[in-house]
Amino acid sequence: MVSLPSVSMVKSRILAGVALIALAMPASAETLREALVEAYKTNPTLAAQRDNVRALDENVPLARAPGLPAVQLQSTYSENFVTSVSSFTAPSRLTNTQGSFTVPVYAGGAIKNAIAAANTRVEGGRASLRGTEADLFTSVVGAYMDVIRDESVVRLNQQNASVLEVNLQASKDRFQVGDLTRTDVAQSDARLALARSQLQSAEARLISSRESYIRLVGSPPGTLQTPPPLPSLPSDPDMAVEIALADNPTLLAAKKARDATKYDIRVAKSERLPRVDAFVQGTYTNFLGTLGAGISGVSFPQFDRTAQLGLRMTLPLYQGGGPAARVRQAQARRSQALEQLTEAERGVVAQVRSAFAVWQSSLEVIKSAEIAVEANKLALEGVKAENSVGNRTILEILNAEQELLNSRVTLVTAQRDAYVAGFALLAATGHAEAKDLGLDAGPLYDPVANYDRVHNSLLDWTYGRPAEAVSTSTAKTPAQTAIVAPTVDSATPNPAGTAPKDR
Repeated sequence: MVSLPSVSMVKSRILAGVALIALAMPASAETLREALVEAYKTNPTLAAQRDNVRALDENVPLARAPGLPAVQLQSTYSENFVTSVSSFTAPSRLTNTQGSFTVPVYAGGAIKNAIAAANTRVEGGRASLRGTEADLFTSVVGAYMDVIRDESVVRLNQQNASVLEVNLQASKDRFQVGDLTRTDVAQSDARLALARSQLQSAEARLISSRESYIRLVGSPPGTLQTPPPLPSLPSDPDMAVEIALADNPTLLAAKKARDATKYDIRVAKSERLPRVDAFVQGTYTNFLGTLGAGISGVSFPQFDRTAQLGLRMTLPLYQGGGPAARVRQAQARRSQALEQLTEAERGVVAQVRSAFAVWQSSLEVIKSAEIAVEANKLALEGVKAENSVGNRTILEILNAEQELLNSRVTLVTAQRDAYVAGFALLAATGHAEAKDLGLDAGPLYDPVANYDRVHNSLLDWTYGRPAEAVSTSTAKTPAQTAIVAPTVDSATPNPAGTAPKDR
């Protein structure tokens, strides 16, 4: 009996294979790895998500702050323009300084649960960052393969148009000697016009693909190299779903969002509980020599001071229904988070199964298209040979050339679809991030480093770096064209890695 590989074995294979994606790429040309590295460093969507995670980190010290001692100093200066006619000692002016030191002793569990909720959302933010990174890399792979596909399609249409131009001229020459009819010439002319329109459409798609590449990567595509083989992917959709349910970052973020709402409910319930604070406060008042100035011959002290030390308990008795409303609101938010978790799970399952189906079907299309290309080549050669002896018409040659073009376009499209779907499946299982791909991008971004720096921050004057954009603008990149480098062989390029090695 043949034993199937376990999920852990498949995950180990995926991780090992993904690392080979980077190692297998040549370093001298513009490669998929270079495109991923540039997007990792300069893409605004990814940079914005990192900023969002840093903002979430600050919720931890914000939640902790109400539980720490507070020191306050307040000073005032006042002038008494009008004093009571019955008061002979009222000062004309005075200064008053008040200081307080307050230590929260008990807050009904609000602070503890607020900190727990903030920490949980930080973990969710990190998972969302992972998801954004994987989504970006999937989009970059798609844009990269779109450019390769559309360049191939443009070349094929250029070659087709060139062949049809030769056919048209040959038809005209043969018409001049009476070997063909005017109908044959018209058919050749019409097919050339159609080929030129198809070329225009292919060039427009190529320009669009190159502009999409710039939007994601930040720079125009050069001569893109064939991507490396994909690693061994799960052999069936059920195994892929099982891995994704355990490792998909979007699903992990939804779980953290659900967990945080549990603490939010406890925070809301704490508003009905008593609060206890310990405090020390003092007051110093200086009358600036004006106390008792209206009574001659009598000396009054010109300053006063007080100090208090004690405990303060606040017991809420009635708050207009606010605490109950906040509890109900937190409970509704938790129900919402539970539903959103189910929605995320459904989305992951559908994404995995769809990517797996597209990947598998594209592999089959590649096999069929390769057979069709070879068969159409032979058919075209045969039709041309038979036409030379009068057994085939010009229209049959034109149809054979169109069928060959269609099969080649189908092949390059299937090769693109297979690679992109395979990478999308890799991303959906949670193994298509920078650390998995082994990108040579210098030190990778570590969201934990910022958290470690700020979560225990106790000072009011420790600011972070000034706000600035780290992504690159593409406003000055040149408008893209449909110019492609010619190839010697009319055969379509065959991107490596459309099928895994272990099948």
